[in-house]
Amino acid sequence: MADPGTPLITYGQFTEGAFGDLVSAGEPDAWPESVVNDYLLEGTRLVEEKAGGRRLAPFTVTETHRSSAIDPDEYAESANLPMDILGSLGMSYATSLGGTQLVRHCWVNEFPARYPDMWAYSDVTATIIRSYGGTEQLQPTQILDGPDDTGHIWFQLGLFNPVGSRVRVTYSGGYVVNVPASLVRGTKFMTAYIIVCELDPKDSNHDPDQLLEDAVKAIGAWPRA
Repeated sequence: MADPGTPLITYGQFTEGAFGDLVSAGEPDAWPESVVNDYLLEGTRLVEEKAGGRRLAPFTVTETHRSSAIDPDEYAESANLPMDILGSLGMSYATSLGGTQLVRHCWVNEFPARYPDMWAYSDVTATIIRSYGGTEQLQPTQILDGPDDTGHIWFQLGLFNPVGSRVRVTYSGGYVVNVPASLVRGTKFMTAYIIVCELDPKDSNHDPDQLLEDAVKAIGAWPRA
């Protein structure tokens, strides 16, 4: 049984084309939809691995990052220079200046490398863990923007989030609006490759080596840089 995920393609998409014969031969109950869906998920995972470990199908994940950066335009109202690094660590100093210099950023690992209009994030939560003690579970309004199509999260002005703090982010994402056609094609080929390898290739009209090659070609533009 495959892991409890969501395949990039459906049972109907796989069986309506040239690969339908792979799961229609034999006994009528030999290939129930639940079994085929397990193969589809295995094919999806192999596609993601060939894409450099990208998460492409719908997912929920927790990651830990370090907060960083003050943008040049994020200056204190009372000064024309950004706050020095030591000052950025002090809550009392930050409060005395309005806290506006403590804007921080982080980048999550998963983002749409292509076709951001087909991708969606949801259920984003974040916890700040400060190096010298104390944690803070952020409210949704304290995430000013993001994650965006580059994975960037921008935190609200005045949030006490010193440089180097750990930011633990839980979020859902993936191609949940639509799945790009190249990923659909790649997943079909990859799933067929797995099935043919488990069967006797001599009993199939499909060449497993060619199926794998076609799958890798279909997702050729997706690996991480």
